[in-house]
Amino acid sequence: MTSISHIGTPDHLLAPAAPGVVVGRQRMVPVLSAVQEQRQAVRLGQAVPSLAAAYSQALARWLGDPVLRLAGRPIITECYRSAERQEELYRQGRGKPGPVVTYKRGGESKHNYSPTPALDVAFQLADGSVSWSGLLLSKFARLMKYADARVVWGGDWPSFKDRPHFEVLTSWKGGDGRG
Repeated sequence: MTSISHIGTPDHLLAPAAPGVVVGRQRMVPVLSAVQEQRQAVRLGQAVPSLAAAYSQALARWLGDPVLRLAGRPIITECYRSAERQEELYRQGRGKPGPVVTYKRGGESKHNYSPTPALDVAFQLADGSVSWSGLLLSKFARLMKYADARVVWGGDWPSFKDRPHFEVLTSWKGGDGRG
């Protein structure tokens, strides 16, 4: 469950407001629960150090910006992914309901390595919902690439736009840089 925090006002002094409602002239800021924070720490710990550092720096810049933090809180939806999970995602849109979300089979994705040079991001909104907004992801991508020039954003790929996907180029696995 996501708690809602008011900028500059302690939680215990606020009357409950409908999700996403502007109270006075202040908007609600998404806040992760302790369980969600722990889950984020575990996922970040699955990343190669350079990617984890880039994400941490980009997250700090995002949360430090008074406008961006109102838009949503970046969260890691997946980092390491088993070959079985990758195969499940590959089947989506190919006999399994839903859109195609990957062209990599189990064992072919950078998500399948540990530590992994890849992670996927979405945004926790103030009402507790999750968004994969292309606009928010493009703004976060700029911060990720600023944090480390080796970061590649899936939204920059010429054909299959994988906007939630970020990875760092690695010397231990060749290929076209698409994970």
